[in-house]
Amino acid sequence: MKVEIDHKSGFCFGVVNAITKAEETLDKGGKLYCLGDIVHNGMEVKRLEAIGLITIDRETFFTLKNCQVLLRAHGEPPETYEYAKANNIELVDATCPVVLKLQQRVKKAFKEMEQKDGQIIIFGKKGHAEVTGLNGQTNNQSIIVEDEDDLQKVNPNKPAYLFSQTTKSLDQFHDLAGKIGQKSTEKLVVKDTICRQVANRVPRMREFATQHDILIFVGGKKSSNAKFLFDVCKKENPNSYFISSPEELNPEWFEGKESAGICGATSTPKWLMEKVAEKIQVTDSSHSNF
Repeated sequence: MKVEIDHKSGFCFGVVNAITKAEETLDKGGKLYCLGDIVHNGMEVKRLEAIGLITIDRETFFTLKNCQVLLRAHGEPPETYEYAKANNIELVDATCPVVLKLQQRVKKAFKEMEQKDGQIIIFGKKGHAEVTGLNGQTNNQSIIVEDEDDLQKVNPNKPAYLFSQTTKSLDQFHDLAGKIGQKSTEKLVVKDTICRQVANRVPRMREFATQHDILIFVGGKKSSNAKFLFDVCKKENPNSYFISSPEELNPEWFEGKESAGICGATSTPKWLMEKVAEKIQVTDSSHSNF
């Protein structure tokens, strides 16, 4: 069987930067906490925890003092920085530059809207780390829109800025902007803040999915980006399967298939896709079950 890994899949720049900072800091010795999963991929989190990274939640963070804490690519609200400063916590800030710029834009827009009794609307997943960081720039006064049902929270008679979580669907964002714009009686400023490293993967995934008899998508179960990109693949190739580790491969999927494509999300490490490819190839050559 021909097995091909999509060479454009895998970590985006923001994730690479965060993991590099974690590894470099751990190499120097000492204890390093990470506020939340460094990446939404359980296998990569386990790898880093094995070399010393300690993953903590927000509740635990606000009990710490005199230590080092890594901030992942998703970004953090102002309260995180304020607490760290007051409690002698050294922050290893790995916020993605794209997210950091977006935070600054949201903060500036919020100040403008405060003067005009306006609104900040963020298209994103409620509770997602990036959205929490963005909402923090508005003193948690943003209107978070996850789907059409949330549009009832938007006041069409007030001016508004519309931003997006960087990893959302470009098509869905423009569709949402159109629906809000149709009802607005005041000025709506639409800011397309979707990361092109993510958005540009959609046409690539569509193309790659059609090139193989079977598609294996490797991603973390917590990853919004993985779920979104897998859906793109599934629409193009019904023989697409989502797995988080090589152990989840099913031999029945490959019966009668001549080529297999392997791809992943912006949070999927290359080494994990390689392990999946290796398991498929070894099993195929030995004609045994997974």
